[in-house]
Amino acid sequence: MRTDSSPGTLPAREHLPAVSAGTPVLDVVIPVYNEEKDLRRCVERLHEHLTRTFPYAFRITIADNASTDATPLVAARLEQRIEQVRVHRLELKGRGRALRAVWSASDAPVLAYMDVDLSTDLNALLPLVAPLISGHSDLAIGSRLSRASRVVRGPKREFISRAYNLILRGSLQARFSDAQCGFKAIRGDVARVLLPLVEDTGWFFDTEMLVLAERAGLRIHEVPVDWVDDPDSTVHIVRTATDDLKGVWRVGRALATGSLPLDRLARPFGDDPRDREIEDVPKGLARQLVGFCVVGGLSTLFYLLLYSGFRTVTGSQIANACALLVSAVANTAANRRLTFGVRGRGGAVRHQAQGLVVFGIGLALTSGSLAALGAATARPAHSTELAVLIAANLAATVLRFLLFRAWVFPERETTPVRAGDTADTTRPDATVRLQPVRPYDTDPRDHR
Repeated sequence: MRTDSSPGTLPAREHLPAVSAGTPVLDVVIPVYNEEKDLRRCVERLHEHLTRTFPYAFRITIADNASTDATPLVAARLEQRIEQVRVHRLELKGRGRALRAVWSASDAPVLAYMDVDLSTDLNALLPLVAPLISGHSDLAIGSRLSRASRVVRGPKREFISRAYNLILRGSLQARFSDAQCGFKAIRGDVARVLLPLVEDTGWFFDTEMLVLAERAGLRIHEVPVDWVDDPDSTVHIVRTATDDLKGVWRVGRALATGSLPLDRLARPFGDDPRDREIEDVPKGLARQLVGFCVVGGLSTLFYLLLYSGFRTVTGSQIANACALLVSAVANTAANRRLTFGVRGRGGAVRHQAQGLVVFGIGLALTSGSLAALGAATARPAHSTELAVLIAANLAATVLRFLLFRAWVFPERETTPVRAGDTADTTRPDATVRLQPVRPYDTDPRDHR
């Protein structure tokens, strides 16, 4: 797996500006190997469709993978006859090798490719590249597995396709739905940084590119397509599947060992709305909710074990109070460190005292629930007591989170540290506010 550095981090996504006359916005690559029969029909149909529907300048590039039939001759004639057609000849086979070579050399800001059989309906081409032109997404793929897709193919290929995508989801945690549909697009600036990390030169090229992009946090747009299987396809299914599984193992191992510099694919601060300063939106709420739920679940189990133990030697009210007291102290300590990120001993006693007040509210809720159960039933079953306590604890949990966030562990206003000042590291809440870094915030005197 390659570990060489790429050209640099990606700039913030922006709507692609109108380019000068003669420079295409879109470069569609058609990889071919011995396709003398289908090439002319494919290029003419694609050119007619783009001329009629695409509002920007475009180019069609035929990537010839060392064809040995009349494909180079057909391609040369198309290049002479159609102004927007170019031919790129490679002396080695491999769809991934062809895409890497053409995409790396192209000056178009949006790059795409499609199979020569045109199995995918061309009406999906503009929806495919539009999010890349607008700056919304980094890559776009056609999906045959979307609910809105209309696909005609045999059960064998259907099974293989779905099984392969299940393998990707289970082994590489891929979230895109269709890795091998021959209908994809990528922004040129993304390709220049991403392609040096992609090692495969064959059919696994698509999958590897998508997995690395997704792991780096790039945005992948999916378009449902209308797709008709080509019965004359020359793809060797067994050999391709074997190579793909080898690629899955190689990429999975590289991701597990951290040998890929995926940080170079990250977008800069300011492109992510989570990095912006937005008023009246709680910061870190999602992370705190997750942490609070995890701590709360463990605390509830701890509390139920304590209650069951205390209940064997005392009444329900005393057992409930003792179990709540012990679990409340542990819960406050865990939430203090894990959920709200408070470090050090400073304020620990005050936090525990406030936590006990919150505990008192929980005690009132649960004790009141037990009292109501006792008034309704003379001798309630132990399982019924537990059910009532769980319901009461769920209600108390919501209130406890709100009190913890607003009163016990409120967010402190952070003060920027000016040049020459020393940050106060004795207080656990003292932090330094970092200003967002944008791609053009550079010092012209810095020549690094």
